[in-house]
This record gives sequence, C-alpha cells and structure tokens, in this order.
Amino acid sequence: MSAALKNQQGVIGVAVIGTGFGQKVHIPGLQAHSRTQVVAVYNQDLDKASHIAQSHNIPHACNNLTDILQLPEVQAVTISTPPFLHYEMAKQVIDAGKHLLLEKPVTLNATEAKELYYLAQEKGVVATVDFEFRFVPGWLLFCELLGQGYVGNKRLITINWFGSSRANPERPWNWYSEKDKGGGALGSLGSHSFDYIHWLFGEVRRINAHFTTAIPQRPDVTTGELKSVNTDDTCMLMLELADGTPCQISISAVIYAPRTHVIEVYGDEGTLILASENQKDYVHGFRVWGAKAGKPIAEIEIPNRLTFPKNYADGRISGFLRVVDQWVEAIISGEPITPSLREGVYSQLLMDKSHESNETLNWVNIPALDEFL
Repeated sequence: MSAALKNQQGVIGVAVIGTGFGQKVHIPGLQAHSRTQVVAVYNQDLDKASHIAQSHNIPHACNNLTDILQLPEVQAVTISTPPFLHYEMAKQVIDAGKHLLLEKPVTLNATEAKELYYLAQEKGVVATVDFEFRFVPGWLLFCELLGQGYVGNKRLITINWFGSSRANPERPWNWYSEKDKGGGALGSLGSHSFDYIHWLFGEVRRINAHFTTAIPQRPDVTTGELKSVNTDDTCMLMLELADGTPCQISISAVIYAPRTHVIEVYGDEGTLILASENQKDYVHGFRVWGAKAGKPIAEIEIPNRLTFPKNYADGRISGFLRVVDQWVEAIISGEPITPSLREGVYSQLLMDKSHESNETLNWVNIPALDEFL
C-alpha cells in the first residue's frame, strides 16, 4: 500500500526508535500492517538513521527524539532501544501525548515502570508492551485448554527456556553484559516468562532465584581485550503462585538444547505441554500435547481460527503484528488494552524480586499487583 493511499485511509503515523530489533521486526511489521505507516526513524547516528530511512522508504530520519516528537504526522512511537534507555525515552514520548509500544523489559526497575504506567493514564495515551507470546497460535490454544480445566487442579508447573544466543564466548561485550544497563538472560527471556506466567496462571506469592554466569568475560568489540561480564546468563527460579501451585523455571542463553522452550502443567485430571524445538525462531514451531490422567499423551491440533493469517520468515514479525493489531484497535476505539504498562510493571516487579532473592539467598515475598500500584 502506498504512503498516499495509507494517508487517505487515516492510518496511524508511527516513529520507530531503535534500529536493531526495530529494523528487523518493528519496521517490517508496521509497514505490513494496513493501519500503520512508519513516518520517522531514530538512531543516535544521523547517517545511520538516514541510511535506514532511505532503504525502507521512510520520510524522516532523526538523531534527536525531541525532533521526532514535534513532527505533526507522528501519532505513535515504538521503542526498541536497550533497556537502560527505555524510561527516559518512554517518559518523553508519553509526555508528548504520543501512543507507545514499548519493548521489554520496560525499564530498569518496577518504580520506573510504575511511574510510566500512571503517566500514560494521566496523558490518556495507549501504551502497550511487546509481550507477543500472548498472541502466538500454540500459546492461545494452551491458554484456552487451561481455561477449560483440561488439567484439573494444578499440582506442578515446569518451564525450561534454553537458547544459544550467548553461548559463543567470542561474542563481543555489549550492554547485555552489564547489569546496570538491563542486560542478562533474566531481562531478555525472564521478562517474557514472568508475563506469560501472570497471563496463564495468575499472580505469584513468593520467589527464590539463583543466577550464574558461565562466560564471565567477553572481548571488547574494538580492542579485543577481555571485559568483565556482571550479568546472568543462566537463571534458576522457584515460584509459589498465589493459588499455591509450585512452579520451577530454568532459563539459559548459553546452551545448545534440542528442545528450546517447554512449559509443562501437571494437574489431578491431566497434563498439558507446550513446546518448540526451533532454536532460531522463538515464535514459530510451538506445538501442544495433552493427556488425561492415566492416558497416553497426544498432540492437539491448533485450530485454523488461531493461526497467523500470514507467516513471516522471522516469526517475531508474525507475533508483533498481532500486538500492533491490539494497539491500533485500542487507539481507534479508546478502549483499554491488554497487555498494557500494567503488565509491564508486574513483569519488572518479579525481575526486581528475583534479583533481591539471588542477592540475599532467600525466598522473597511478592506483593499483589493492585497493592504495589
């Protein structure tokens, strides 16, 4: 669809802030969506911003967020910069009255996330978080079956999420290697896990966490000299849900595993398993298996009504498009959106408490979200 035609149809002009994940997922996703048009792109290097704008046929390139927010055609903004930049950027976007789609983890701590949540309410902007697992076909079926009581009363939940993105010790040091910048496997993967636990199973009563770092040094990208890594690359977590169900989570970004992401729910009436073996794409490849008590396990087919209307080579685009669908609908209708920054606050709260548990070597109680807010 041409830019002129999109404008005639009253679509939402979006600025993309951040050009790593933003260029891989946000720009192609927003350009594929019938109700959004990418009208500006931000990179701190103006030459890079200009090159990206030209290559993607985007009208404006900026290296100053204030300049982008002053563009009259910018109605909404997506932010996919590193986590340590999220709070100040998101605050500026919301203050300007622009709708916001924010990557996770939303901030560096729950206090910052809480402030953004209330600011978005005050300014009347629609703010969502890219928690795309809520929109992936296999996950939607899994959620439906849980809601229908397939497993009965839950007795145990186990989650294993294994990846090799950081397994090579020659991968250069960057912000991911620095705790104060929001790096580490917990922020990258655990932020998703905490959101889908909240979505699928409800709130958490208490948590016990232990983090390790298998690769304590990485080479500097320019000098090659080894620099210290102070972030986690493997996380072991035990949770007690608000309903008393025990949940065990293992997360690692430094291992090669044949089955990369598995959730198993055991109840008094049955078992449900959601799993993917796709190491390169954490959205595509999820399948669902179930077994009633004492019966053999079998795959449960995902109905066509839940599948993506179009699959992209990068599955993250498919999931992101459904997040954008919700976002656009909420902007147009004025109705509340889920996930919103409220869900982002809770994911961040659980990460904060996990760090506290790891540092104190103790179980840590989790306040109810309504109490924290």
